Amino acid sequence: MPLRGSRAAGPWGRLPPSLLLVALAAWAARASEITFELPDNAKQCFYEEIAQGTKCTLEFQVITGGHYDVDCRLEDPDGIVLYKEMKKQYDSFTFTASRNGTYKFCFSNEFSTFTHKTVYFDFQVGEDPPLFPSENRVTALTQMESACVSIHEALKSVIDYQTHFRLREAQGRSRAEDLNTRVAYWSIGEAIILLVVSIGQVFLLKSFFSDKRTTTTRVGS
Repeated sequence: MPLRGSRAAGPWGRLPPSLLLVALAAWAARASEITFELPDNAKQCFYEEIAQGTKCTLEFQVITGGHYDVDCRLEDPDGIVLYKEMKKQYDSFTFTASRNGTYKFCFSNEFSTFTHKTVYFDFQVGEDPPLFPSENRVTALTQMESACVSIHEALKSVIDYQTHFRLREAQGRSRAEDLNTRVAYWSIGEAIILLVVSIGQVFLLKSFFSDKRTTTTRVGS
């Protein structure tokens, strides 16, 4: 399953070239972020071609479902397990590819029998390319180039913060909805119990006064 895609330029075509580079670079850093649903008793795997010596980072978090946990496993092209964790809510793992090939990482919800999960992950492969082709040159950057690099780094931080706040907000909303559902069911149960008790009391009092009236009639006669 491919992790990277493309998107039409849209309004970016009207930006100045320097700001266009910043916007494109910031978008490219998010290209490998995916949120997907993982059904109960299910397993979902993803594959990525990685060159030897490339530094990679896998970060994941369970947003909704059950106890907010999932199994995660990462393997190299030879099937050697590089990372394996059971029932984790969130985690981050960084490694350097030891050889060329297809690396596989899987998320498993096979331990759950009736609860599906919503999982977010960000798989970063390699370092971000230089914002300018001549960024690694010996001479210093111009004032405009330095400003663009600073804006680019600030945008990356903003994107990371926005992503984590969105995940936290989604998880909090899921917990609130789950709590609201439980409270609603509890209220319905209490209402049913109260209704049954009230009806039982009515019949009990009716039976008591009926028996008392019959006893009084017999004594009078």
